[in-house]
Amino acid sequence: MQQLNVSLNIPIPADKILIDKVELERLQDESLEGVYWTMKDLEKRINRKQLWIKDNILYPPKFKKQLEEFVYYPESQGQTWLFHARKMAKFLDRNFSEIVKEEAN
Repeated sequence: MQQLNVSLNIPIPADKILIDKVELERLQDESLEGVYWTMKDLEKRINRKQLWIKDNILYPPKFKKQLEEFVYYPESQGQTWLFHARKMAKFLDRNFSEIVKEEAN
């Protein structure tokens, strides 16, 4: 088999940088550190309404036990839902396929 070795220079514009994927993920995590979402923030984030979020994510027993560690469930009407942004984002990523299955049922 023949093989061709090529050296190639690709200019990177001054307003762009290359970054390792691991470093990008670390920076993304840090950007959510100490940040809390309201229900409205979560609705925007996942493009679903509050009722859907409650039915498919917040109240199913298989998720609720995990979520209670970083979600404030209001104890009375008028209280605000509160979500630890970084932990909620990770939960949503980790459980995406399971959450989508809930929607399909």
